[in-house]
Amino acid sequence: MQRLRWLLLLIVVLVIGASFVLAKLPLQLGLDLRGGAQLTIEVQPTEEITQIDNDSLVAVKTVIENRVNALGVSEPLVQTAGEDKVVVQLPGVTDPGQAERILGGTAQLEFQQQRPGTEGEFQAEYSIKRQLDAELENLRRSGASPENSDRLQQLLTEREQSNQALLGLFEPMGLTGKNLTDARPSPNQSGTAWEVSLRFDEEGGKKFAELTQAVAGTGRSLGVFLDNDLISAPVVGVEFANTGITGGAAVITGNFTIDTANDLAVQLRGGSLPFPVEVVENRTVGATLGQESIRRSLVAGFVGLALVLIFMAIYYRLPGIVADVSLVIYAVLTLAAFALVGVTLTLPGIAGFILSIGMAVDANVLIFERTREELRGGNTLYRSVESGFFRAFSSILDSNVTTLIACAALFWFGSGLVKGFALTLAIGVMVSLFTALTCSRTLLLVIVLGLPKVRQNPKLFCPNLSVPAKS
Repeated sequence: MQRLRWLLLLIVVLVIGASFVLAKLPLQLGLDLRGGAQLTIEVQPTEEITQIDNDSLVAVKTVIENRVNALGVSEPLVQTAGEDKVVVQLPGVTDPGQAERILGGTAQLEFQQQRPGTEGEFQAEYSIKRQLDAELENLRRSGASPENSDRLQQLLTEREQSNQALLGLFEPMGLTGKNLTDARPSPNQSGTAWEVSLRFDEEGGKKFAELTQAVAGTGRSLGVFLDNDLISAPVVGVEFANTGITGGAAVITGNFTIDTANDLAVQLRGGSLPFPVEVVENRTVGATLGQESIRRSLVAGFVGLALVLIFMAIYYRLPGIVADVSLVIYAVLTLAAFALVGVTLTLPGIAGFILSIGMAVDANVLIFERTREELRGGNTLYRSVESGFFRAFSSILDSNVTTLIACAALFWFGSGLVKGFALTLAIGVMVSLFTALTCSRTLLLVIVLGLPKVRQNPKLFCPNLSVPAKS
């Protein structure tokens, strides 16, 4: 009984925690629910490079994400599609033409020299920019709200002003992304930190040597600009003051982790791509349609859930009422998991959530039917409940594992809305396993062991019981 009390306390804590998460982290709504624009961008090969590989596509995706962030869109979705396309969903965007103008075109990567006499001004402006970047990131993670939207636009304006101020402190040297052949994260010689390795073509190697010679040992920075946005500002050691960094290869060192080093490398590779991109589809979804979809989905979900709760209570009596409580707990925990994982809720996602409710009910049905069989066999109520859960476990596990395998296949091979359906269904199935095998079992056993009148009345579990249960 002591163990059951601890499990009951765990369930209460989880429900309280899930309620707190839902209160603090609003669910993210997808394009089909909020309305907005969806653009499909095709990466086009050139005469020199006729094949778009996966690294190139991921790099293009990163550049487009940076441009989307400059739009100030809340909760955008940027993902690759097929071998040469990137799909961009912009919830709440009312001017898809503006998005197309900003997202189209090839990224511009430039390596520039900091102007002499600007050291103090650069440090001040660069510090402001990093503070603005950090606040923007925190604001985007906190979710959309009217207050956040106003502050987001203000921060974007201030960041653009800071970018322009920083751009004025540097001068071009003719070294651009077309001269960069590769950029990769790599461990340093001691293996204790990460750095970013660069490699240039022959022309770029000569220009890079001149650029690094000009700033070596001066305290001034080598500015790396992507679409006029300063993404890195390394300094060059005094040992390169005579010749610069020669050989067409270099490393950028700093307090990099593997993730931050890889992020910078991807940005550099994206800026070095000579591929043109073209918007091949620009589709707009009206906000009115999205609101109507939400209303209908909520009505369908509540009606379906209510019918299930009523059926379980009438047909299974006391266990059915316990199952209803478990289903409510299941719904709260699942929605909290959606918020924590950052699931963007779409219509297929809502369908996956509602379907997972059916899976949760199915597990309880198997358990209660096995419990009734044990009661009809003459077992005590406590033993029947325990045996019901134990004997139904293998069937429940098998059915849920097969569903999770199907979800994994849909998520791996699908894209867009299909992935959303697979993710919400998979989360729902895993939470339903917990609620059916832990919540329902704990609540039933606490009632059976804690209430003698219930323990002495097995007909609360099996109304048509004809064989007397053992005392």
